[in-house]
Amino acid sequence: MLHAENLKGLIVFLVVAGVIVPLFHRARIGTVLGFLIAGVVLGPHGLGRLEATHPWIHYITFDDPQRSEALAEFGIIILLFLLGLELSLQRFWQLRRYVLGIGFAQVVITTSAIGLAVRFAGGVPPAGIVLGLCLTLSSTAIVMQILAEQHRVAHPVGRIALSVLLFQDLMVVPILFIVGMLGGGGEARASSIYDLITPFAGALASVIAIMLAGRFLLGPLLRSVVKTGSRDLIMALALLILVCASVATGLAGLSVALGAFLAGLLLSENEARHHIEVDLEPFKGLLLGLFFITVGTNLDLFVIARDIGWILLAVVVLLAGKALILYVIARAFGVTRTVAAEVALLLAQTGEFAFVVLGVAQQRSLLPQRLIVGAIAVVSLSMMLTPLCAALGRRFGAKLVMADHLDEAPGPDQSEMENHVVIGGCGRVGQLIAEALEAEGIPYVCLDLNGEAVALMRRQGRPAYFGDACRTELLEKVGAQRARAFVVTLNRARGAERMVVAARKINRSAFIFARAADPTHAARLIKLGAFGVIPETVEAGLQLAGRLMETLDLSDDTVARRLSDMRAAEVAKLDRAEAGEA
Repeated sequence: MLHAENLKGLIVFLVVAGVIVPLFHRARIGTVLGFLIAGVVLGPHGLGRLEATHPWIHYITFDDPQRSEALAEFGIIILLFLLGLELSLQRFWQLRRYVLGIGFAQVVITTSAIGLAVRFAGGVPPAGIVLGLCLTLSSTAIVMQILAEQHRVAHPVGRIALSVLLFQDLMVVPILFIVGMLGGGGEARASSIYDLITPFAGALASVIAIMLAGRFLLGPLLRSVVKTGSRDLIMALALLILVCASVATGLAGLSVALGAFLAGLLLSENEARHHIEVDLEPFKGLLLGLFFITVGTNLDLFVIARDIGWILLAVVVLLAGKALILYVIARAFGVTRTVAAEVALLLAQTGEFAFVVLGVAQQRSLLPQRLIVGAIAVVSLSMMLTPLCAALGRRFGAKLVMADHLDEAPGPDQSEMENHVVIGGCGRVGQLIAEALEAEGIPYVCLDLNGEAVALMRRQGRPAYFGDACRTELLEKVGAQRARAFVVTLNRARGAERMVVAARKINRSAFIFARAADPTHAARLIKLGAFGVIPETVEAGLQLAGRLMETLDLSDDTVARRLSDMRAAEVAKLDRAEAGEA
């Protein structure tokens, strides 16, 4: 039975998820950061402090976030499970060099560096070791959620970040064992090699058991359930596999999130994987939102205010130090500068596991209470800064790409071009347009900020250059003032509008064709000076309608006439928008 107190917390969370976070999103603040800020403001250390003098605040705050911790942790479990479903065993094996190479080196070097820094700062042993082990790991939940929102899990940045995070999850057992040993007194220090190896052997055995059971038992069992065609039974069995694997790794002392990832990995080749992904996706988002709110509620702004100097200094040193170490390690393993820089800044924060380590350290009196409270503030702040670090990483990566492509910048030959076409965007649409122009012998040049897309077109022998097609000085470099036409294929709405403005400014006689996201965007582009605008949603809908009518045995003339009328109606709407009637 639901108690009124629990129902109040649920309502507050739904208001945050359904109203407040979307407002943050419209203000270009990411979902993760939105939930974290909501947790800080509505938590017991935020507005909750005013409850004694303003009792009504009780109804809009999370006064006891611990009640939702189990559900919040389940969000991390589902996240790792879905990541395992997307990865597959074959792809995971391909990442072994990064998991065992970059992951191992990062944990060892970062732990040592933090430990030495604490020692030189005057920390009393074993503070350096405990804080080093505590702060070396990153936040799997926040990092993978950011990558999922950006659709970059399969990108090299996503693959390497996941590899490092997986090794960090494997380090949960050793870290907890070492911290426990440090607080165990003489008896623990006298532990034999056997006592040290036992937990590692048990953890490895549990992983092997899960993999074998999944391969020979769980997979065939799920396939037999799939034959029934029952969505309920499929989901029930998938959740059972997920929970069993998580419990198994938890009992072995490993991270339960690792067990969830292994469960997803085992089911990645099953025919029901897409159905499971679709059904679990909404719950993952909501439960992870609850997790981020819980993290935010742990941040006490008054503690930060009391020790603001050294806490902010510790956050800056932590983020910069971890990023630098990871960048150097990634480069040593052959990762490109761009990817290494993005991964380094993306994983610079400390993860949620730090709260567990600090709790154990507090129980065993390994650290002074004030240091523990400050460390919690440092951990929470670093997690809150992750979205900003991720954005900084992408910008820094773009600058490195620009530096790498300086030798491929447009030269004098391109600035003297005439009667050519300037294509903004080297994506799939831009490539198709370039292919069509090339077939007809029409000169063209492509510009894009996506270094990988530019490199691909250059390998094909096509005139593609790295740069922002929205900048007039770069357009002049490719002879835009004498171009016959411009084609805007940028997938960013504001970027497309900026390129139309720049093209119209530099060459008012050229035709400007543009790809629009929807009719509303198309109307804006027309008002800015575009000549021919194709809304993706409209054209895709017309083509789909045409194929449908052909399948329904309508004559070719009927289909052509109907599509022509519909296309004319859409063009008329755009014409009215251009005339200011829409």
